[in-house]
Amino acid sequence: MSAPPDSQLPPSRLHPRFHLGKDMDSPSGTYRWVSIWGAPLRIMHWIAALSIVILAVTGLYIGKPYFITSGETSSHYLMGWMRFIHFTAAAFLVMTGIVRVYWLFAGNRFERLPALFPIRPRDYVNMYRQVKFYLMIQPEKAPRYIGHNPLQQMSYTGMYVAGVVVTITGFILYGQFNPGGMIFHLFAWIAPLVGGIQIVRLVHHVTTWAFLIFIPIHVYLAMRADLLERAGVVSSIVTGGRFVDTTHHHVDD
Repeated sequence: MSAPPDSQLPPSRLHPRFHLGKDMDSPSGTYRWVSIWGAPLRIMHWIAALSIVILAVTGLYIGKPYFITSGETSSHYLMGWMRFIHFTAAAFLVMTGIVRVYWLFAGNRFERLPALFPIRPRDYVNMYRQVKFYLMIQPEKAPRYIGHNPLQQMSYTGMYVAGVVVTITGFILYGQFNPGGMIFHLFAWIAPLVGGIQIVRLVHHVTTWAFLIFIPIHVYLAMRADLLERAGVVSSIVTGGRFVDTTHHHVDD
């Protein structure tokens, strides 16, 4: 039996392709452009992201040197370069942190403190609804936010706390290389309070892994929102805003 002509084949046979989910309808409706993230915050975001990656790579090397195949690490200046890059990236991260704290009060309504930390009763109710949305329990009842939803707010709050912990422990460890220096005198008193320098080192290392676990989850959820929810999360941190459907109610509008 001869094969039917192309005109009689279904679309899936005419244009075979591999995909993991069903085709989505083209977006329709009335949209308006909303500016969400200002240029200072976007610059801080990408500087901090790059700094964290560099800090993780160099920090893991400092903790347990790799690429060293023979001899003592002191005979390879690679360790010196790793420490220099690590401390430089740490300086950039601290500077972005200082500016971000200022921006919690000077930024727009999506960047200020109330929009970043879940401090209102409605935030905790919507956080529960958001969890059910991500678990696909009641996806149709998820609250809509232009900026961060409460679950994102909680996760970013946790990362800011982790950033403070990793910075303080980092300064304590940095001060050990110059016991008579200013950094040592400012932070050395904290080590005995938490159980000694080895506990400080352990906390610093574990907090690094908290960032390494958070990064792929953060990237996945952001890309998921762009592809499935049409939320423009990824593009907004580049362009500064996104189009919002005017027919939907947004909690933070």
